[in-house]
Amino acid sequence: MTDLDRRSFLKTSAAVAGGAALAGPFQGYVAAGAWAAPSEPTPGALVPTPDQADGVLRLALPAGFSYRSFDDNSKAAVLTDGTPVPGRHDGMAAFREGPHASTLVRNHEVALPAGTGNGTAFGNPANAYDPKAPGGTTTVEVDGHGNVHSSYVSVNGTLQNCSGGPMPWGTWITCEETVNGPDVGPDFTGTTNALLTKRHGYIFEVPADGPNTAPVPIHNAGRFAHESVAWNPRSQALYLSEDNFGFPSGFYKYVPPKHPNPVTGMPDGGDLYMLKVKGVENADLARSQPANAAYEVEWVPIANPDFGADSGPVQRTNDQALNYVGSQGLALGAARFSRLEGTIYDAGLVYFTSTQGGGAPEPTNSDNVSGWGNGWGQVWAYDSRTEMLHLLFESPNRNVLDFPDNVTTSPRGTLILCEDHDQDNFLRGLTRSGNLITFAQNIMVGRTADEFAGSTFSPDGRTLFVNIQASRGLSFAIWGPWESIGV
Repeated sequence: MTDLDRRSFLKTSAAVAGGAALAGPFQGYVAAGAWAAPSEPTPGALVPTPDQADGVLRLALPAGFSYRSFDDNSKAAVLTDGTPVPGRHDGMAAFREGPHASTLVRNHEVALPAGTGNGTAFGNPANAYDPKAPGGTTTVEVDGHGNVHSSYVSVNGTLQNCSGGPMPWGTWITCEETVNGPDVGPDFTGTTNALLTKRHGYIFEVPADGPNTAPVPIHNAGRFAHESVAWNPRSQALYLSEDNFGFPSGFYKYVPPKHPNPVTGMPDGGDLYMLKVKGVENADLARSQPANAAYEVEWVPIANPDFGADSGPVQRTNDQALNYVGSQGLALGAARFSRLEGTIYDAGLVYFTSTQGGGAPEPTNSDNVSGWGNGWGQVWAYDSRTEMLHLLFESPNRNVLDFPDNVTTSPRGTLILCEDHDQDNFLRGLTRSGNLITFAQNIMVGRTADEFAGSTFSPDGRTLFVNIQASRGLSFAIWGPWESIGV
């Protein structure tokens, strides 16, 4: 921790733990003592369940639940517009009830081919942001039992589209989890970026329906390793998480120059800020926190959220580019997190996960090839009305919660957490009463380490859609008596 010891940090940063600061939406988490004394979930209660698509056992679920897989690109699946389904199914949101129940907008976190860097945009190259970038989004009209009625490319020519967030005016914002471009040197794989034609590391707005059109980056929302976003209608701001993997990550706020609306969407030209614990320089929130920690926060400005030119010689190393935005905030005392991932807005609060948060402190700000952070995961909630940041949950070991990634909320307010690590991966639920429950397990033969991603409930709340993020990606529709299990 920079320039202060732990005792000083706790004294100056936490406004209060307990009492009025933890009333209202946080009361249930605190009353149950979820952070202080979590009980290990019981995956043994889950039953291996056949996939209604083909009878194969892919998921273990509670008794009474069913599911169907779709858009499995290991089976050479094709969208109804004729495009082969891309892999790496990732962040996703469900929109509007209509003739086919839900319209899903789904990310595909496809990177440049290792070694060559010679990527190709899927779909119509005329609509691609960058014809050499193989990531993007697809849109799927599907019913509550996973039957696909239509599907098509909605954004192409972007790179490593990780997660994002649904906007209340009916769009999806997709995030590039990279800073690659022709102005940036090779990444840790040694893969060249020289063949790319555009800068990457931006967020893009995607309509929930309609044809594919050339995507436009929102430059002032920053060029960094974006993970996900959440729009807060109360503060009229977009909150953004960063997964800078080997370095400290930041939590950001983008304030657009005018209010977004269904016609104009999210405007560019606004201001970007980074979260700081009030009165504390570079608070280390990646390290293990005290129970029910609560911190008063402020926001420091990012003077230059973008960098580089569309073409020309390499200007920065990959590490320099990854830290270009965050270093500006850290120089002004911004807080350091470990690998921020999923974000979701619900009932006045922005929830977000820290995948490797909660362990021993990292010794320096230098690159950590195993990921910056030594814990098993944290769940945070930010309240813009009080400018308070609350820790809701910190995993004590990987058997309780193991690297939480994407997050969403159920119609009953339960936080749905997708695990992403190298052993068995589960879907967990953190309920309003503070209980951590397990309700799904990946049991695909030889693929149990493939991560869950993109969880989102249908607009009617009856179906949970979720992806497996892997080179052989696929999507699931899961349905059953959610109320009976607290989800």
